[in-house]
Amino acid sequence: MFDIDTVLKIIQHENKRFVEPIVTTISRKRTPFHVLISCLLSLRTKDQTTREASRRLFTVADNPEEMMKIPIPKLEKIIYPVGFYRTKARKINEICKILIGEYRSSVPDEIDELLKLNGVGRKTANLVVTLGYKKPGICVDTHVHRITNRWGYVKTKNPHETEFALREKLPKKYWLTINDLLVTYGQNICVPISPKCSICQVSMYCKKVGVARHR
Repeated sequence: MFDIDTVLKIIQHENKRFVEPIVTTISRKRTPFHVLISCLLSLRTKDQTTREASRRLFTVADNPEEMMKIPIPKLEKIIYPVGFYRTKARKINEICKILIGEYRSSVPDEIDELLKLNGVGRKTANLVVTLGYKKPGICVDTHVHRITNRWGYVKTKNPHETEFALREKLPKKYWLTINDLLVTYGQNICVPISPKCSICQVSMYCKKVGVARHR
């Protein structure tokens, strides 16, 4: 049986050496709205780029009303060079309008409601619920999907399947933290290609499923 308690405890200790994901940092100091917007910016974007773009944007606009007033061409310039910045600028503008018109400028705290917003998928919805509202949820991105399958803890084909497999298997005490832990570890040690197994402190627990080559 996979010792998830020991493995996550080790990873938590190891991650102290690394910089935490920007969305996590924002959630400690900001509102669910900031978590939502920074998460949208982070999609297909390096963390440092997201960090800088979020800082620039939140300096100019701190709530849906202020953000909606930014002309889309100016919004594009503010968030550039995040991935798909033009598309994201339009979606951010649209989401702000919906939040103002339908949710009294508040961000929904339920996954099903968040999924109604254009551009919000299960990863973003779960992050807003878990980091923004500290409510139960499991955010599964490529790192969580890859690492839990690499361990042999789950056997799934995509992040969507992984989320529901973890909902059945992962102890609830880890639901809020699993994403933070594995994103950080996946960016620094258990990387997608040629993972650093020689310095990985949980290598002995890992089945290395799908790992053809490692360092």
